[in-house]
Amino acid sequence: MRNFLPIFLLLSILFSGCASSRQTGAVKIAVISDPHFLDKQLISNGEALSAYENRVGREIDDLHSILDKVFADLLVEAPDLLLVTGDMTNHGEKQSHLGFIAKLRNLQDQGIRVLVIPGNHDINIPDAKAYRGDIASPTESVTKKEFEDLYASFGYSDALKRDEASLSYLTQITDSVWLLCFDTNRYEEHRTTSITGGRILPQTMKWALTILEEAKDRGVTVLGMMHHGLVEHLLYQSAFFPQYLIDDWEKNADLLADAGLKVVFTGHFHANDVTMRTSPAGNAVYDVETASLAQYPFAYRIMMLGDNKLSIDSRFVTSIPGKSDLTGLYKDKLETITRQVTERRLEELRIPMSPETFKAFSDVIVKLHLIHVKGDERPYPAMKLAIRLFADQMGSEFDLKSVEFDFPPEDNRLEIPLR
Repeated sequence: MRNFLPIFLLLSILFSGCASSRQTGAVKIAVISDPHFLDKQLISNGEALSAYENRVGREIDDLHSILDKVFADLLVEAPDLLLVTGDMTNHGEKQSHLGFIAKLRNLQDQGIRVLVIPGNHDINIPDAKAYRGDIASPTESVTKKEFEDLYASFGYSDALKRDEASLSYLTQITDSVWLLCFDTNRYEEHRTTSITGGRILPQTMKWALTILEEAKDRGVTVLGMMHHGLVEHLLYQSAFFPQYLIDDWEKNADLLADAGLKVVFTGHFHANDVTMRTSPAGNAVYDVETASLAQYPFAYRIMMLGDNKLSIDSRFVTSIPGKSDLTGLYKDKLETITRQVTERRLEELRIPMSPETFKAFSDVIVKLHLIHVKGDERPYPAMKLAIRLFADQMGSEFDLKSVEFDFPPEDNRLEIPLR
């Protein structure tokens, strides 16, 4: 494992069971995350839009088609509840919030209850933009109060309890299950752009622990939802990707686990991954992270919540009208963007290396990222070859079997015990 550390060190340059049939009385829950919806009123064909799409590797028309397909699938699936774990909008545009809410209302009108929590791209974004003509132009964002008002019918208006320090709230799923929705964002600190990192305010944690104590006394199971990760999802994530976890994640995860939180639904890292952490006192909490609907692998989750377990299944959008191989196309786009960022950052770091070592570094970083975002990481031949070449270039010995590619449990199809 020690010899594998440089690989995960270099990853830091990229970012500055199975579902069961429906049980009697079970609640069907869907989860989506990070759709990064950009309303079409904010775009028109031109240099500004083309430059943006090329930079981020997303075609806005495709993302609209993907979201429409997911919502059409949800109308067929007919879940009782849809959870949205943040980054509803591309970059905080008020018009994008309005357009996304209109889509949510279509689900709500069909009897699907929708609950949301904000992400770091949703509130008080100073550099929200429209992409019309040749130059991107500023556009209006939303304040904390405006967000609360806009999404009133998606969790806030019928909350059991509200946190005075943030947009966190408590709601009821069933008589015996509550959902604790954490606002982990730093929008009040935004000055020039959004802040990627997140935290749970001390006042909010005190509020949450009081709720968990009450739930324990009443025999109520508590699940959670937040945008940022509660626990690590890959090796050395807290060291090299701290902005994708809440601050003091170990302390806070253990506090919540010991207080009785069983599962938390997260997003933010754009990967489909589930990780379990056990506190020193022996209490487990599962972080169920759902990938972005704006990036390969375009995942969402369908879950069945019973009295004693949560069964999780992952769905992937693989095609849309006009693009039958959506997976291949956007996997290539992600690979291209990842490689560009990787090579640029390696050059900026000015690490002395031969061209062969430079290529080996890049290949390993890119391939590791691509397998992580899909979940259930397994080293395939090209991956093994890239790692082997990297190890050879570094002059190190390395046992592939010793590498922990994926923290347990499974990521895409699994059952989580609740009692």
